[in-house]
Amino acid sequence: MLYDIRGMNEECGVFGVFGHIEASHLAYYGLHSLQHRGQEGTGIVTADGERLHAKRGLGLVTEVFDETSLDALTGNHAIGHVRYSTAGGNTLENVQPLHFKSLTGDLAMAHNGNLVNANELKHMLEAEGAIFQTTSDTEVVAHLIKRSRGNSLKERIADSLARLVGAFAFLFLTEDALYVGVDVHGLRPLSLGQTEDGAYVFASETCAFDVVGATYVRDVEPGELLMVTNEGITSERFSEAAVRAMCSMEYIYFSRPDSIIDGINVHTARKAMGKKMFEEAPVEADVVTGVPDSSISAAIGYAEASGIPYEMGLIKNRYVGRTFIQPSQELRERGVKMKLSALRGVVNGKRVIMVDDSIVRGTTSRRIVTLLREAGATEVHVRITSPPIKHPCYYGIDTSTKEELIAATKSIEEIREEIGADSLAFLTLDGTVEAIDRPFEGALRGQCAACFTGLYPTELAELVTETKA
Repeated sequence: MLYDIRGMNEECGVFGVFGHIEASHLAYYGLHSLQHRGQEGTGIVTADGERLHAKRGLGLVTEVFDETSLDALTGNHAIGHVRYSTAGGNTLENVQPLHFKSLTGDLAMAHNGNLVNANELKHMLEAEGAIFQTTSDTEVVAHLIKRSRGNSLKERIADSLARLVGAFAFLFLTEDALYVGVDVHGLRPLSLGQTEDGAYVFASETCAFDVVGATYVRDVEPGELLMVTNEGITSERFSEAAVRAMCSMEYIYFSRPDSIIDGINVHTARKAMGKKMFEEAPVEADVVTGVPDSSISAAIGYAEASGIPYEMGLIKNRYVGRTFIQPSQELRERGVKMKLSALRGVVNGKRVIMVDDSIVRGTTSRRIVTLLREAGATEVHVRITSPPIKHPCYYGIDTSTKEELIAATKSIEEIREEIGADSLAFLTLDGTVEAIDRPFEGALRGQCAACFTGLYPTELAELVTETKA
């Protein structure tokens, strides 16, 4: 999927390390491997046992940090963040990790997800005298921790996390400890790993472990709070786990194909989606091609199941500047030809099956179909390896209103006409669930599919999206 010109984007990724002599450098490499989860801002905070050191900036990881700035971030512990902004605004004050100073000690925090009761909590806190410095819902948690009556910081964090509704994977860093918590449904992924020399690492995706030389240990459980100190790691629950509801979009396109999300390899799941897509919607054609990057695995699966050869019919230009990694719809549309090219030698005179992972607004799909036709494709059959997205997401994905979603107002045939395809089919929800192969847990089947079904795993508090992380 083209993360940067699409209508749906993940908001961020987090990385943490405890007990490594080059903590800031590990955080840098970990964040670089998570860059696909957010390209607008990044930050690292380190701890040396006595104080915290922070650097944040707008831009890519390689633009914000260099060897000098990383060397200045001293200490054996670190947390980092890459950010994709939504209505919260792409300003430096919202770039994480957020760093708070108080008489009782410093606290830095990084958050992946979105809190649906953030505004309700913010209004309550403001009535009690709290003053907010950012438009990020993450800051709400800092005020909750400060006002908690828990005897220890761990108790105050646990008390605060228990009051949150929504999706979150939190990292908290003090001068000498790292705290890690995940929401009760496990909507956002977070994994624990360990390096050969015993340092603990945490990441939104396991692909970050590979680059820093860490071994995957396990996922952080829903409702679990971990505390890491020089004495080791301890675990307790801040809340009983609810029905497991991992975000389906992590498997469909957010995560890198080399990541393992909740025990399932992303490439394997996507390839299975492509095979299931062929079972549900076969069509005669000459070549199968996928929209880079996240649809490649599914396209290979469709090709294998159908016997139709897979070809690289679309090429992604990886050297376009960050101007085209912005969230505005205008730049998404203008950026398609800058980011993507069709190979005339592959598609000219051919009936093409274009496999993609989703259709949000339809604009990008229409332009890609046009690219293929301009390159000489005689037919373009579009196969989407997810169900139609009909409902907004409130858990950390940039689709806040139904009006943004073409499938919410148009039939499949109307969408086909809108994008100019010869045929169009979406993978069924049953097919998606079967391909991902997660354990069934009640009506949610172990994963969140609210954007397809409108069945949300949490109660939806007063929803005002202006405070997204």
